[in-house]
Amino acid sequence: MDLTFVFPCLNEERSLGACIDRVRGSLVRDPELRFEVVVADNGSTDDSRLIAERHGARVVPVPERGYGAALSGGINGAQGSYVMFADADGTYLYEDALSLYQETRKANADMGIASRLKGRIEKDAMPPLHRWLGTPVLTWLINRLFGGKLSDCNSGFRCIRRESFNKWNIRATGMEFASELLIKALKNDAKSVEIPSGLTPSPVERMPHLRTWRDGMRHLLFILSERPRLFEVAGLGLLIFATLLQAMAALLGPIGVGSIHIFDVHSQVLVMLGAMMGAQLYLFSCMLYLRSNDPPLGITRKLIEMEEGILFFLLLGLLLGIGAVVLWITMQWALNRFSGLHHANELIVWVHFLAVPALSAIGLLGLHVLRKAR
Repeated sequence: MDLTFVFPCLNEERSLGACIDRVRGSLVRDPELRFEVVVADNGSTDDSRLIAERHGARVVPVPERGYGAALSGGINGAQGSYVMFADADGTYLYEDALSLYQETRKANADMGIASRLKGRIEKDAMPPLHRWLGTPVLTWLINRLFGGKLSDCNSGFRCIRRESFNKWNIRATGMEFASELLIKALKNDAKSVEIPSGLTPSPVERMPHLRTWRDGMRHLLFILSERPRLFEVAGLGLLIFATLLQAMAALLGPIGVGSIHIFDVHSQVLVMLGAMMGAQLYLFSCMLYLRSNDPPLGITRKLIEMEEGILFFLLLGLLLGIGAVVLWITMQWALNRFSGLHHANELIVWVHFLAVPALSAIGLLGLHVLRKAR
């Protein structure tokens, strides 16, 4: 079998039959192409399965709910060397199926994408929020973080080499499947091509499965989870920079530059907040590396792979240091009869070097608990 066309399906009886016929009408233009149409049924309660069989499609039941789960089930049950898929809502230009397959084969690509944004999007076919904000922003993020040259990361009309798909270890079960497929392809240096296609409005009576904010956030979270280096560099840089500024404030004290005062109480508080945020971002990146194959920086690798005995004494040292700072502040307060100390600048410095190690100790403990729980 050369090609399997997969439709993910959940109660699509109104449009499924026409979608299958349109795909067949495109693919039969090549008399030498051996293809099949598979409907990955995700638990439909209407007549979708019966309609699929009447129109000559093979039904593959997929009990696990979700867009990604349905597609993965359909792809795993496919017989073709290439697998093409699109939604069964009647919105895609299924007449482009043969062109998408031919361009993918011609370029010897691992993935072909029918770009809606490069083609013609009919009126009311795509919500303005998706067209002008959601899809362009997510596409830019994927291109920027993973070195892509895509125009439409959310296109659900794609053709992939099944052998390549099996190597990418796709795990997403929801709408973020679309982003994971692109990111894993880019990380594996897979070759991709795009053809211009388009989009038409869905039937008025159809209930959309896509939920804008939930699914948009799922895409964003997955994209960020695949690039721990972003949080590692940003967090470590912010932590070091803010701590150096706090040390300068402690040594130089408030400085007046004309009518502006720097290294005074308010700027010290902001610097302390920046250091705490940096520590959190950095520790967050360490946790992301636990499930990522990306190589971390040397210092991060040492923290993640730290031997338990060294971890114990490091945490103990941090706790003793924190305790010493708390004891010193308490003694100063007691000597002042527990009244106001009026040493805000000095106290903020001490609190800075108290809070950052405390957050780091808790994060480091959590990191190694998660590491053992993998």
